[in-house]
Amino acid sequence: MAGRERGSVSIEVTILVPVFLLLVALAAVAGRGVVAQNAIEVAAHDAARAASISRTAAAADANARAAVDESLRNQGLDCAALSVRTDVTDFARPVGPADPADPPVVSVSVTCELSFADLPLPGPLDSTVLTAAFTSPLDWYRSRS
Repeated sequence: MAGRERGSVSIEVTILVPVFLLLVALAAVAGRGVVAQNAIEVAAHDAARAASISRTAAAADANARAAVDESLRNQGLDCAALSVRTDVTDFARPVGPADPADPPVVSVSVTCELSFADLPLPGPLDSTVLTAAFTSPLDWYRSRS
């Protein structure tokens, strides 16, 4: 009986090691995706806040882009492609307590293409696109021109 089971451990290891390595690679992808999504959300929040305290629509757009770049750099996230859209249409509206139910806001949407090219993954998964958006009310006490 002992002769028949000889070599079964090596067959089990041969089958289980690739499965284990695949699980480790998938855990790395999932972990990188979660950390990157959080970084994108923080960047969108920072950008909306920076835009909301700006004095002009042009400055709001520039400040939002700068805030996204700084936030992602501080968090160590390098996007293969980065897009920042800032909606500053409410800068034309008066700021103040005229309509507290519908205050003027600035919205920022950040889209990042996250690359997995450095991970040894089987199959076609080499990148994913992550998006986050945040809206912040315009600062009432900041003068605008």
